[in-house]
Formats: sequence, C-alpha cells, structure tokens
Amino acid sequence: MTQLEREFELSDREFDWIRAEVKTRTGITLSPQKRDLVYNRLVHRLRNHGFSNFREYRKLLEEDHGEELVEFTNALTTNVTAFFREPHHFEYLRSHVFPELKRQHRSDRRVRIWSAGCSSGEEPYSIAMTIAENFSDAEGFDVKILATDLDTNVLAHASAGVYTEHRLSGIDEKRLSRWFMRGKGANDGQFRVRDELRDLISFKQLNLMEEWPMRGPFDLIFCRNVIIYFDKATQRKMIDRYGDLLGPNGYLMLGHSESLSAERHEFQSLGKTMHRKVA
Repeated sequence: MTQLEREFELSDREFDWIRAEVKTRTGITLSPQKRDLVYNRLVHRLRNHGFSNFREYRKLLEEDHGEELVEFTNALTTNVTAFFREPHHFEYLRSHVFPELKRQHRSDRRVRIWSAGCSSGEEPYSIAMTIAENFSDAEGFDVKILATDLDTNVLAHASAGVYTEHRLSGIDEKRLSRWFMRGKGANDGQFRVRDELRDLISFKQLNLMEEWPMRGPFDLIFCRNVIIYFDKATQRKMIDRYGDLLGPNGYLMLGHSESLSAERHEFQSLGKTMHRKVA
C-alpha cells in the first residue's frame, strides 16, 4: 500500500515517533519495514476518533496518558498463541520438571509458576492441565500460576476462559471432555475452561519494561516468543530479571526462535529452548 493509496497520511515523523513510543513503553523494536503493520493496526483508532491524519492522533497520545495509550499499546502488541504450542515443553514438564519439583518441595509443598506474555490464555491453561494431570489432590501440593500480559484485551479473554472450537485444535478429545464445558443453544460451538483449572491461575496486567511487583521465587517461568521483539540489550536485561526471580535450579522456557547467549553461565541448557538456573 503506497502513501497515496492510504486513507490517512502517516509521515516519517509520525512513524518514527510511534516506533520510539512503542520502544519506550513496551521494549518492542519496530523496524522501518513495519510501517504497513503500524498503519493497519492503528487505522481503526483514527477512525474511532474522527481524525484525518496521524499527526492528530499523536497529539491525543501526548495529551492523554490514560485509556487511549492503553488502546494504542494493545493495538501494536502481537498475540500469537495456541494450546500446547511447542508440545515438547509440556512433555518435559510431565517427564522431568514436575517429578523434580515434587522431590524438591517435599516439605513445603509450594510450587509457583509464571507465564509471562500469556496472551489470550492458551499457554497458562495448557500448563494448568499438565499440572492437574500430574499433581493429585491427595499429594497436598499448593501449585499456583501467575499469568501476565501487557494487552488488557487479551487478558480479559484469558480470564473469561471461553474459546471457539477452532481454537482448541491442540487438545485431544479426552482432554477436551475433561477440562472444558461445551456451550449449548446460543453458545453452541464455544467451550469454557472448567473452574478447577481457572482456580489455579491469577491473570494480571504487567508491562515487562516497568517494575515487577512479584518477588518470587518461581520454580518455572514460561517466557516464549516475547524477548524476540526486544533488542539485544533489552533481552539481556530481561533474562537477568527472570534469573533473579527463579529459585535455585528453577526452569526457564523460551520460544522456538529464542536462545540464550553462550556466556550466560548462570543457566544450563537442557536443549530445545529449555534452560535451568545453576544453583
């Protein structure tokens, strides 16, 4: 789409301002090649306010530090997820991580997990299913999941725990029957996560570039397909912060396109984007 074909003018000045604002607020680096993405993600905000160009929208953002900045951030946050995405992580939880945590927490029986960048909830609900299938009530473990995201819209979806059938393609029929309630009548084709899983998860809005209120320690952190959007310096800072919150021998799961540099000696690579903090 050329500038002449666009409904609204997006000048170099306004585009550069948007890139800088996104970097400051979220840590996400938008390359010059993301111009069309920025335009397409924000055009509905200009229409909503009746603006004729991005200059007017920028003025609103500079003057309004409340609701519209939230909408601006939500619009430019990428949310791609699925149930049991990168399934080797969940198999490793079942075969290695959870048996180890049971031994490690034999006395206090407290296990804490963080899903950072949880999007619309598929990741923390996948973790919760794996927990419920491997920790029995009789064992008496207190297992909780913190699920956070910057985007308030996807967090609302995640907290509601309602999904259409096509979003559940990663779940086999046995799990679907066990962990979801099928909608009827006007809700036909929709499935709601059972309270047994929802009660394991606390959904919270969190900007990873700002202060983190939780103190840990966490036994396991999922931060998958998040740091890929940051520059190298921000990635290093983020991994440092995760390391500080992980308990001894805690686990860190990254996304399939992400890796830790070889000099990160505080983490042991377990292969396939899985890492363990060196005690």
